[in-house]
Amino acid sequence: MLLLALDTATPAVTVALHDGTDVIASSSQLDARRHGELLLPAVDRVLTDAGLKLDAVTGIVVGIGPGPYTGLRVGLMTADTFGLALGVPVHGVCTLDGLAYASDMEGPFVVATDARRKEVYWARYADSRTRVTDPAVDRPADIAEQVKDLPAIGAGALLYPDAFPVAHEPEHVSAAALARLAVERLEKGEELPPARPLYLRRPDAQVPKNYKVVTPK
Repeated sequence: MLLLALDTATPAVTVALHDGTDVIASSSQLDARRHGELLLPAVDRVLTDAGLKLDAVTGIVVGIGPGPYTGLRVGLMTADTFGLALGVPVHGVCTLDGLAYASDMEGPFVVATDARRKEVYWARYADSRTRVTDPAVDRPADIAEQVKDLPAIGAGALLYPDAFPVAHEPEHVSAAALARLAVERLEKGEELPPARPLYLRRPDAQVPKNYKVVTPK
């Protein structure tokens, strides 16, 4: 087994290789506006560090969000392209699940990432491996009563301390955590979700109202 894991659902452009035993190489950079520019060089760097070529990869793991439209689709399209080119399966993992897994927390807690527009993507967890609610997008003030007594993980929690008074790192997801979680689930025979995006809301770009089509009749 050699899994290539990547995620672009947060400001982190993160890539890792897992050989079925553990992560053998990884890279993470923070830049919310350069996912497309940074991802492929990061893949190349991780493969070079491991002394391997892309054709050695037997499967792809990709964070499916939730996340902003533009950044998230960079990772998903790259994963799909690699999967088609190599003829290998592409497995999806919820980005919030990767953050929860990396936290290694016990007991109930919340994961929250920055959704912009003064909102967060969030979900509740029973432990670091068990999500108990579907991912959602909300204003922190609107969920403050639900989460105020729970520890919280992620950049969204750190950004809004009034709603998440007990906030902890990690701030952003790592592909290393995604890979380890995916391998653990696959070894248990669990079915991973398809590599389809969890957008939760419409993209920022919209067709203008009263748009006039200018074409010859």
